[in-house]
Amino acid sequence: MTKKRQLLYLLALCVFSVYINGCTRSQKSKTEFIPGEIWYDTDGNPINAHGGGIMFYDGTYYWYGEFKGDSTYRLEWVTTWECWRADVGGVSCYSSKDLLNWKFEGVVLASTPNDSTSDLHPSQVIERPKVIYNEKVRKFVMWMHIESPDYEKAHAGVAVSDSPTGQFTYLGSFKPNGGDSRDQTIFKDDDGRAYHIYSSEWNKTMYIGLLNEEYTQHTGIYTRNFIDMSREAPAVFKHHNKYYMITSGCTGWDPNVAEIAVADSMLGEWKVLGNPCVGQNADSTFFAQGTFVLPVENKRDTYIAMFDRWNKTNLIDSRYVWLPLTFKKGNPVIKWQDKWKLD
Repeated sequence: MTKKRQLLYLLALCVFSVYINGCTRSQKSKTEFIPGEIWYDTDGNPINAHGGGIMFYDGTYYWYGEFKGDSTYRLEWVTTWECWRADVGGVSCYSSKDLLNWKFEGVVLASTPNDSTSDLHPSQVIERPKVIYNEKVRKFVMWMHIESPDYEKAHAGVAVSDSPTGQFTYLGSFKPNGGDSRDQTIFKDDDGRAYHIYSSEWNKTMYIGLLNEEYTQHTGIYTRNFIDMSREAPAVFKHHNKYYMITSGCTGWDPNVAEIAVADSMLGEWKVLGNPCVGQNADSTFFAQGTFVLPVENKRDTYIAMFDRWNKTNLIDSRYVWLPLTFKKGNPVIKWQDKWKLD
């Protein structure tokens, strides 16, 4: 190849990369969290893992999230809300040792463009994937919100893998406990029991269901919580033998006030404590919506509250807002910081 052709080839690659993700750039090691900025992986590409959650396994953190397509459009025939969406790209996975520098492990649950009947077809919806490890059966289990384009399917989907980096095998979707399942998360307790937490009854009520020993189905044991309070985007964590859940209101892609609740057990009574966010823009959750709360390994009482700052007209450019969650006089507090370090 001549030098002229080499230059033209490299130029074409850069033009294509700009079109896809703003062009790959050389990436220096990240040393601090900067909420809301574009977050690049170790290859220099913007991280594409929206609505995600993190699993710690064998010394490594794994971040799973929605892999968004590079075009966003609105379904005009859906009139009940602003139904902006991007085609399903599957579920992505990134790995890290320090929570700052993330390696792209690939799309670990792929979309199925050749099967229009599949839940994973690009025309459908996959949201809020979360993964936990089942030591008993030695499987990594993923739960996610499976939807139709008009958001009326309201199913929970399950996939399993022998490895944290996939590939995951999709087992199908269903309506847990006979009801709809939308925004969701899963939580694994210290005793090995796992729970599926999900918005149901058209988002009016939050359900918490105990999973079976394989973590792939419900046992039929569940509770109804925050009845008629219209809460979504649950994020659950445990602190000093108490359970906490952050939720948002139901305002589509637009931000609103977060709330946090506490309980003595996952299937117990939940008490609402109020808004954990403090400071400027706290009443809009810093223009973001919760997705996960991560207990940092080997750092006692250290938590990271993970939020998505949705860009509804360009969903691939939705940003990540990670902030420290601390306790003040026994109550959880999330305070905005322009930049911060774990230390």
